[in-house]
Amino acid sequence: MENSFTKNDKIYVAGHNGLVGSAITRSLREQGYKNVIFRTREELNLLNHDKVNEFFKEERPDYVFLAAARCGGINDNIRHPVPFLQDNLTIQNNIIEAAHKFNVKKLMFLASSCIFPRNSMQPIKEDYLLTGSLEPTNQYYAVAKIAGVKLCEAYRKQYGCNFVSVNPCNVYGPKDNFSKDTGHVIGSLINRFHDAKVRGLEKVDCWGAGTSIREFIYVEDLAEACIFIMENYDDEEVINVGWGTGITIKDLAEIVKDVVGYEGEIIWDTTKPDGMPKKVLCVEKLDQLGWRAKVDLEQGIKLTYDYFKVMEKN
Repeated sequence: MENSFTKNDKIYVAGHNGLVGSAITRSLREQGYKNVIFRTREELNLLNHDKVNEFFKEERPDYVFLAAARCGGINDNIRHPVPFLQDNLTIQNNIIEAAHKFNVKKLMFLASSCIFPRNSMQPIKEDYLLTGSLEPTNQYYAVAKIAGVKLCEAYRKQYGCNFVSVNPCNVYGPKDNFSKDTGHVIGSLINRFHDAKVRGLEKVDCWGAGTSIREFIYVEDLAEACIFIMENYDDEEVINVGWGTGITIKDLAEIVKDVVGYEGEIIWDTTKPDGMPKKVLCVEKLDQLGWRAKVDLEQGIKLTYDYFKVMEKN
């Protein structure tokens, strides 16, 4: 498929205010892409089919980064399965359909590493998709994301659309969800340890046994990877983005604790779920294309904590 992604093309970033979308928007501008467009939630409700079509008809974007989604941690997924499934299905269906209808040159769909089976072989290769049962704690979000990947494939097969899917490992960084209850693991840990430090608490409770293994990528790295893939990858199969190495949640918590400067004790609540036992992606395909992550975990957590402290003051 022809791909001529240039600095003057009109690029729509769906979800530009979120963790990933905001980083993609910043990176595009830093790299000299001059015609980046977006809409706030108030300006364009992506759940509204007709409004999405009106937007695409009016703006006619050449390229689309579909980073808009309902996201959250284990607790949020468990408590709100309906929006994690229904809202994500609706958003991605509306945008992917409109991208086809109004002749977008290329669309990138942001999937998630939770699309793979709970007990998948490690590291997880792209073709392990749909080879086993999903992790129950985030299965509704995963089903929606799998549907998005397959919808992109379907439009390619039936209409020849250049729609690609990117599959990042766990993402963190500026504009993350730092909620103690609904946030992603790094954002939530930063908030918990910071609050405990400020209040002088002797212990912090964390979910699970801490033995699960996860892989993390700093959001600015992911944004650069997405632009690189938009420029260089046109295949049907979803492509993984990450480091290819993992860390236990216990070890992760210790790093966050040290970065924050909290000196109390971590109490692991084993009555709470751990999620998928191990989730580390195989990134050989992206390595072979010539892209690798740069920001290591400790450095990225320090940058994220600096952002959190500024946000707290404001």
